[in-house]
Amino acid sequence: MHYSLCINSKIKQNLKMMNLVSPFYQNVLINPAKCAIHWGDTQITYLELWNQSSLILNFITEVANIKKGQTVGILLKNRPHYVATIFAILRAGAIVVPINSFLKADEIIHIAKDANIQLVITEIEFDSLLPKIAAAIPQLKFFHIEQINTLKKTNFDKLQPYDNNNISPEDLAFLYYTSGTTGNPKGVMITHRNLLSNVQSCSVVLSTVNSDRFILLLPMFHSFMICVCIFLPLLQGATIVLVKSIHPLKNIFHEISKCGDGVLAAIPQFFRTMVDSDLPGDLPLKLCISGAAPLPVQVLKEFQKKFKVPLLEGYGLSEASPVVSINPVKGPWKEGSVGIPIPGVSVCIQNDSGDILKPKEIGEICVKGNNVMKGYWNQQQSTAQAFRNGWLLTGDIGYIDEDGYIFITDRKKDMILVNGINVYPREIEEVLYRYPGVHEAAVVGAKDIRKGEQPIAFISVLPGVKLEKRKVGTFLRSYLADYKVPKKIIVLDALPRNANGKILKPVLKQMLNNQDYTIQDQAD
Repeated sequence: MHYSLCINSKIKQNLKMMNLVSPFYQNVLINPAKCAIHWGDTQITYLELWNQSSLILNFITEVANIKKGQTVGILLKNRPHYVATIFAILRAGAIVVPINSFLKADEIIHIAKDANIQLVITEIEFDSLLPKIAAAIPQLKFFHIEQINTLKKTNFDKLQPYDNNNISPEDLAFLYYTSGTTGNPKGVMITHRNLLSNVQSCSVVLSTVNSDRFILLLPMFHSFMICVCIFLPLLQGATIVLVKSIHPLKNIFHEISKCGDGVLAAIPQFFRTMVDSDLPGDLPLKLCISGAAPLPVQVLKEFQKKFKVPLLEGYGLSEASPVVSINPVKGPWKEGSVGIPIPGVSVCIQNDSGDILKPKEIGEICVKGNNVMKGYWNQQQSTAQAFRNGWLLTGDIGYIDEDGYIFITDRKKDMILVNGINVYPREIEEVLYRYPGVHEAAVVGAKDIRKGEQPIAFISVLPGVKLEKRKVGTFLRSYLADYKVPKKIIVLDALPRNANGKILKPVLKQMLNNQDYTIQDQAD
């Protein structure tokens, strides 16, 4: 019997609160003295966090003169002020642009120009980057979060007012910058409705309650953390345990042990580290969630054997706010599967013609729901290419089994995942081509036991050129975040190409696996 398969988990979406700020404000009113954020020995209450956001809001609107619909960048490391800054920007009716804190000045300049960022809220640690950014964008304003105590004082014991009238569900809330297959960072437009819908669906599927503690240890600029570890707990009335330092590993679990009922969301490499550590098996964790990269089945088995805590693998992408699916909390769990669609999200598998495929037929994973982005910022063509008949084309390849569980068999063609962060080869290749003497360049991913994957560069050089590997590394590091810099540079006489002149990356990967190549030089 031939039939189509389209998984559609329906939920009666409660979007009456209109925006991401209102439910948080309701929790401030209901329980102002409750701890919103644990930060080492410091506890920040819901009232204190709200009023801290009011202080930043006053600066944003009155001093920086930020208007509704304008963009504000956040260049901060993990700290409570990050959360307060998010809510301050949203309360102003402005758009949050979380900036990857590992980026170099040139990368930040591109994002700031593309997003037309008016103000960057940063900290002293990034001062070495600011002169170059300011020179490239003279009109850009900066505010150091360390100056917060110099702002107009707010009575933190008295609730600061909230104006709900200037934010609608269709207003943009976030611009997540994620590299496309061309390597050029694109701004993913996420509305209040998109993210609020995703948070509500996650709350249902994870059975969250206001006594939960969400452990936040990954970078806060990541869409996974913003949804699951910031908005989910705070809109639920729960608590964030914001880990000050992840080194050594025992620091994290010392903080967790003080709270109990912990929900830990992290990347597969972190759970691998837990398995290999001497941590006790009776950690006070309620649930663990793995996202941002594929979770090896062996790690899953060893983790659950050691810790006796559910480790649920999920799937998502920034364009979906980001959560699409997860294995059910109460099971059944399927090894190697990223679970079933969360409530309110539809997932199907399509071929290149847009036909919906049967169970276990492999094709492109396609997504539909209130969580799906509005589009790419100022890129109509890229937006049009990302959708087909109302479905978001993820670029990921997989299948759905007879029980509705999603399995990913491949990822976007060239993407490399380094510690759960997307790295696109084209961006690295473009920088390599700028180095004097480089003739051809291609970057592929190689498995790495610590980081998941590492970029490896293959290049050829112009006749008579002798590369100095240290200079190449220095050159790359001046333009790229450290995690994007190739672990090795392999120099070939010529890169393999097909009849149309396209570089054959599968051949390079095979050569890398077999170490089957003649090289002039190999730089570590």
